Amino acid sequence: MRISALAAAIVLAASCPSIAFARPALLAATPSAETAVTKPTSITLTFSEDLAAAVSGFDLVMTAMPGMTHHEPMPIKGITPTAEGRKLTVALPRPLPTGTYRLDWHAAGADRDRAEGSYSFTVR
Repeated sequence: MRISALAAAIVLAASCPSIAFARPALLAATPSAETAVTKPTSITLTFSEDLAAAVSGFDLVMTAMPGMTHHEPMPIKGITPTAEGRKLTVALPRPLPTGTYRLDWHAAGADRDRAEGSYSFTVR
């Protein structure tokens, strides 16, 4: 009886369509993590799958500025990333000033399963 129940469960599982629930993974970024760049005018993140635009984006925070040792983190306002296909992109209204930045991203694919992460880069 146990063998037939196990066989029935295997047949049932094999006959159901499989659904993959994977979170988007960050594959590439410009500027990339832990790099020093000169006055970037855009930010692009590339993920492992197409993104759901309504629930994908990022925040940019300046965490250090030359000449200000006790500087509070300053969110960079006025930028709205756009999700298209596997890319999340923003054209900056002006080049980023010299300093250190943290980019906090969140992304979801078609199944809306959210992934998130962060990384830092420096503008010289």
